[in-house]
Amino acid sequence: MKKLLIVLCSSILSCLPGSAQSLFNDAIEPLFRRECIGCHGPAQALSKLDLSSRESMIKGGARGPSLVPGSAPDSLLYQVIAGNSKLQMPPGRPLSSDAVELVKQWINGGAQWSQSTGESKWQLKQEDLWAFRPLPPFGKKSIDSYIDVKLSAAKITAAPQADKRILIRRATFDLTGLPPTPAEIEAFLADSNAAAFTNLVDRLLASPRYGERWGRHWLDVVRYADTNGYSNDFERPNAWRYRDYVIRAFNNDKPYDQFVREQIAGDELYPQNPEALIATGFLRSGPWEHTGMSVEVVTRQMFLDDVTHATASTFLGLTAGCARCHDHKFDPIPTADYYRLQAVFATAEFARRPLPFLATENIKDLPEEQERLKKIIQQNDANLKRFDELAQQVVMKKHGVTRAEELPPGVLAKAVRTKEGIGAGEFEEFKLYQKHGQMYAEQVDRFEPKVFSVSSGPLDGSTDGGPNLKYPDRSNYKAPQVFVLPGGNVQAPAQPVTPGVLSALTKYGNFPEMNIPSDVAGRRAALAQWIANPKNPLTARVMVNRIWQYHFGQGIAADTSNFGKMGAKPTNPELLDALANSFIASGWSIKALHRQIMLSNVYQRASGAATADPNNRLLAHFPPRRLEAEALRDSILAVAGELSLDAGGPGTLPQINEDAARQPIHAMGSLRPAYHSSPEKRRRNRRTIYSFQQRSMVDPMIEVFNGPALDLSCERRESSTVPTQAFTLFNSQFVHDMALAMAASIEKQVATNQGRIDLAFQRTFGRTPTDKERSLALEHLKAMTIYHERNPAPPKSARKPLVHNIMSELTGEGFLFVQQEDPVKYEENLHPSDAAPSTRALAEITLALLNSNEFVYVY
Repeated sequence: MKKLLIVLCSSILSCLPGSAQSLFNDAIEPLFRRECIGCHGPAQALSKLDLSSRESMIKGGARGPSLVPGSAPDSLLYQVIAGNSKLQMPPGRPLSSDAVELVKQWINGGAQWSQSTGESKWQLKQEDLWAFRPLPPFGKKSIDSYIDVKLSAAKITAAPQADKRILIRRATFDLTGLPPTPAEIEAFLADSNAAAFTNLVDRLLASPRYGERWGRHWLDVVRYADTNGYSNDFERPNAWRYRDYVIRAFNNDKPYDQFVREQIAGDELYPQNPEALIATGFLRSGPWEHTGMSVEVVTRQMFLDDVTHATASTFLGLTAGCARCHDHKFDPIPTADYYRLQAVFATAEFARRPLPFLATENIKDLPEEQERLKKIIQQNDANLKRFDELAQQVVMKKHGVTRAEELPPGVLAKAVRTKEGIGAGEFEEFKLYQKHGQMYAEQVDRFEPKVFSVSSGPLDGSTDGGPNLKYPDRSNYKAPQVFVLPGGNVQAPAQPVTPGVLSALTKYGNFPEMNIPSDVAGRRAALAQWIANPKNPLTARVMVNRIWQYHFGQGIAADTSNFGKMGAKPTNPELLDALANSFIASGWSIKALHRQIMLSNVYQRASGAATADPNNRLLAHFPPRRLEAEALRDSILAVAGELSLDAGGPGTLPQINEDAARQPIHAMGSLRPAYHSSPEKRRRNRRTIYSFQQRSMVDPMIEVFNGPALDLSCERRESSTVPTQAFTLFNSQFVHDMALAMAASIEKQVATNQGRIDLAFQRTFGRTPTDKERSLALEHLKAMTIYHERNPAPPKSARKPLVHNIMSELTGEGFLFVQQEDPVKYEENLHPSDAAPSTRALAEITLALLNSNEFVYVY
């Protein structure tokens, strides 16, 4: 990557022959800042060499002058980077030949040193700055008027309106992520009212399923998970409250500007509002871990970098994180601006503060789940106690006594502490149960009325650095000073900065900078007000573009989290600005924006292909798309009659492939407890948004259908087509179980074979089968019923103990051990051996329907 950037600088210079200032500003200064200043700057001049100015380079350090202007061969600086000296820099990773050549040119040209004017640093055109410009005056033209102008100019004829059966399926999936029921479809088809589709959209927006669908989109962007990630992947026991807050916000149509303010600074702006306190979980959504081997200043900086980049990307659509090490290569974001923005979060400390559960939160299963965890912990404690007893037996035998009381003082305590006499394999097993105990201790808080959040300065009694990080008392806390970190090196701070915002919005958008206080409290509140200000040119544009993307598969500007120079330019900027204006005028109502989009002609068009616009960027027809992983799983459960609509509360563990569930999962120095699906079908068959999101263990079905990587912001789901998707849908135990459950449900509902086939098609496709489809299905049903009568299904095999192999981190030797079983009896799915031959035959048809494109795609 570094070599690529140098090559880019080299190509820039080829367009600017003879420009010494451009050579320095565009290539040399960034190179020194990135590669040299961290060790040879004002804050840390190793070998007494400071490379931050021309004068200090000529003066040199312990080895004499490093720069002889006009003569690269005589300059020690050039000698060491070119490999012409025993001393080589940078240590361990030499610069590319392109970079060395640029330094040579600079020195031979006189080593001119000049401060960047700010104008020459970024090669920007007017079209590069489109997102920074103020929103134009509010116009009231319709969406279709903007779309039709583009189509007319391209001489493309728009597709006709889709039929009503397609429209209800499209709208229902868009707003709820679930298929419409046969009854809902028939009612819509029978409604001849001109406002039938408007009424449908309003009904879907009022459904509690709406928040579950659109909350998932937001959680993709913010990287929500129920665990920390990294080597231990400890649970975040109260993070589920943030997930449920997001769902409620969408269901209640919380004004987006309020949604923004609460997530960035809810604790500062609305300290008495429990919803706002929960909302600050956004700031901790990224992966983070501090272990006993971590350096606190490093893990703290990891959080600050993460939250700075996430805030800019999520709300402003800017890749500000690129300015962490050096001035942004493409966008007008200097490194100083990046660290000014970071200084806003410098006083944000982790908190797990007490907060009573809300009446809107689902806590009905907490007592039962708490009792289950208690039994698991008791099992684990019993396993740990075995090793204490074993050590006691060893030391008693060593001292030739028969009772522990006969041992010399302190001997038994030391033996238990050091696990005296325990073999290598036993010690690895002990470490495993010890690690499990740490994880269970974190899980206990899942049932406590606390909130996973932040505070301005430490919150005495509620600080939350996990099991390895401690905080000072609030009375001793002082706001830390923030410095520019050249190269992102926390050990080589440069000039200090005060809290601030991005200057580009003032320079190009005429949007005044916010005065950010330097006190411990109030920094995030000021930033939140600045981002949520209707005059901020980015905030409304970014959110409107995200909403548009989820309706049409691609945003008006395709890169929804990058509105900078390298992001795709909007295909219809006038439309994007008009939608942003109307979004603000509506009181930042997301539901109003849905209505505006979905009631347009462009949304209601039929699918098709426009040959003059093969990528359909102008939207002459509605773009078909495959269901996202969660919508696909939820839809399978729904049509099978197995979907549980229990909403909210701690995440549950869905049924996943047995081979994935039984695989060992590493945890620092040991293994995690085995994966056990939630025992009750009511819990494990909930909507996927309520699944426990473990960074180190993603549901293989979600993963194979392009689910989000939980460590990274997912601005748009990909839609790849790979063989493992077909294997998952056709061969996985989950889909087979649901196909059988669907067949059994249909048989209970309808008495005739023809009626059963018709209902199977209605559930999966929203239509009855054609005559040919019905005939072929009935023929198959008859033949396979006879087959299954002659070939009974084998009985369900008993669950086997789960044996894992522990590899010693010190010796590499492997040891076997048996993982703990779930103490709660598992509620089994319907097994083929318990189903009639006709049910098993019908299940083959339902399985085929669940694997069809018509079920998996929305048109």
